[in-house]
Amino acid sequence: MGAQAANALIYLINTLFNLYMGAVLLRVVLQWVRADFYNPISQLVWKITQPVLSPVASLLPRWRKLDVAALLLLLILAVIYVQIIGSLWNLAIGPLATLWYSALKIVSLGISIYTASIIIYAILSWFGPGLSNPAANILYSINEPLLRPIRKVIPPLSGLDLSPLVAILLLQVAGMLLPLPGYFGLS
Repeated sequence: MGAQAANALIYLINTLFNLYMGAVLLRVVLQWVRADFYNPISQLVWKITQPVLSPVASLLPRWRKLDVAALLLLLILAVIYVQIIGSLWNLAIGPLATLWYSALKIVSLGISIYTASIIIYAILSWFGPGLSNPAANILYSINEPLLRPIRKVIPPLSGLDLSPLVAILLLQVAGMLLPLPGYFGLS
C-alpha cells in the first residue's frame, strides 16, 4: 500500500472511530449531567449508540449516574482503534500500553468534545441569549457543571462572561500536558 493510500486509510479510520466514540462519550456525559432525554439531540445520540449498547446494558447495571456499559464500550472501541492504528504503523503494542493509549485517546476525545461544545455554546449565547432550542439546551446541560465553578472564581466583568474562555484555556493546557503520541491521532 502506498503512503498516500495508507494516510487516507488512517484518516478514514480515525474519523469513523472518533465520530462513534464521540457519540458514546456524549451519551455518557448526557446521562451524567442528566440532560433532557427527550431533547432531539439526546434522542439522536441514544439511537446511534443503543443498538450496540442494548445487549451489554442488560448485563452491566448503571452505577449511580454512570452508564457502565457505555464506558466499557468506549474502552473497547478505543482498544480496537489503538490496535488497528498500531498495526497500520507496524507497531507492536503490548496490552498495558494498549490500555494506556486507549485511556489517553478517551481523555483527548473528551477534551476535544468539551472544547467544541463550549465554543458553540459561547457563540450561541452571543446571537440569542436565552434562546431556547435543542442545541442550546443540551450545550447548557453539558457545559454548566464545568463553567459554574469558574464563574465563582471569575465573575462576569461588565456583563461579559469570561468563564468559557477560561474553561477552553484550561482544557487546552490539560490536552497539552497529556503524553500523546501523534501516530494514534491523539495530538
